Amino acid sequence: MGRDHTPKIVGTVWGLLVLNTLGSAGAKTIIPLPRSLIQMVTMGALVAAFALALVVNLRLRIRASAYVLLLTLLLVSSVISSAHLESGFGALFRCFRLALFVGTLWLLTRWWDGSLTFVRHHIRMYFAVLGSVAAGLVISPGAALPDLYGGRLVGALWPLTPPQIGQYAAVIIGLTVLLVLDRRTDRAGAAVVIVPSLVLLALTHTRTATLGLLIGLALAIGSLLLTSKAARRFFTWTVLCAAVAAVGFASALQAWFLRGQSQENFSSLTGRAKVWDALLAAPRSTSEKVFGVGLGDKSFGGLPIDNSWLAVYNEQGLIGVTLVAAIIIVLGGVALLRPPSLQRACAIFLISYCAIASYTEAGLGDASPYLLHLALAASLLAAPAAAADLSTPEVPRLSTREVPRQHILRRARRPEVT
Repeated sequence: MGRDHTPKIVGTVWGLLVLNTLGSAGAKTIIPLPRSLIQMVTMGALVAAFALALVVNLRLRIRASAYVLLLTLLLVSSVISSAHLESGFGALFRCFRLALFVGTLWLLTRWWDGSLTFVRHHIRMYFAVLGSVAAGLVISPGAALPDLYGGRLVGALWPLTPPQIGQYAAVIIGLTVLLVLDRRTDRAGAAVVIVPSLVLLALTHTRTATLGLLIGLALAIGSLLLTSKAARRFFTWTVLCAAVAAVGFASALQAWFLRGQSQENFSSLTGRAKVWDALLAAPRSTSEKVFGVGLGDKSFGGLPIDNSWLAVYNEQGLIGVTLVAAIIIVLGGVALLRPPSLQRACAIFLISYCAIASYTEAGLGDASPYLLHLALAASLLAAPAAAADLSTPEVPRLSTREVPRQHILRRARRPEVT
């Protein structure tokens, strides 16, 4: 890797985007936090992120990005659908939040050069979030493993749900494993991240995050098999260990996967299918089918939709679904066309994870961790930029060799006095 031209303040901006996408709804915390206070903190983080990104990029230098362009079109579609106020004035506020989010990403594209800088920022920030979850578990195990969530791990210091914690753990585990395979980090440092994250993932009992991690890693490592001996060795050992675990711990794995649910509840995806059927059966006008009803809280009839595609269809219509599909297809297509590399493997992992999670989690149509994961993938797939494009241009000046030479030439032209 060459010299990193990314200012340190860019890492701060990325961290503030992570803070903004944590959300304000979740489990009860040890110290009750008013939702208005949490919203003020998360929204303030986004405003600060945009302001800092603007300060560090005053010349408004941006790079072409199909991903952020498609997000901009999705923003325009969201404004059109929200202008009817079917979802209330909150829809316009969510559009403003999405506009700041997209605007901040545009400002950051200046440093999207295919390097691993943003991968490291991503891992550090989400590991810090998981650190708060672990601290809450140590301080108050009862609050971190409440009966309300069936004993699944939640955020006791900051209101985080089990699917959120599982998502963050799965993403940083996958990225760290890929860094280790390419020897971009030492094994001891990687173990500090991977082992606690695996424990937290297991305590959340989050099936979507677990499947996303396994399938995403399989696809990412598969893209490295032809060029990396370490990837081939890791893949072989993983398959062998998985086979042994499937035979020796089949009953325990099944119990963890079912989470004590009945067959009927499991087949209906914990009640999600009933909400999906009701949403699709609801009468809609042509305008609502095309543009949706405007940005909302990703719920229908007071129940969470928990499906990105149906949530986008409900709020942004068929246009929104088309744009979100274009995002996944474009990023996936670009990743497949890139030559094998660590950056490509990380991008494939992130894209595949978000695509898998979209079936049981909402978030692809609004400012969310999923859009941030895909932004990271887009930064990894960006072509490397010349160093001169990333630095501030200096005022042209004469070299130290050129000045004396010109002075000598002028003296040579003067007539000598005899």
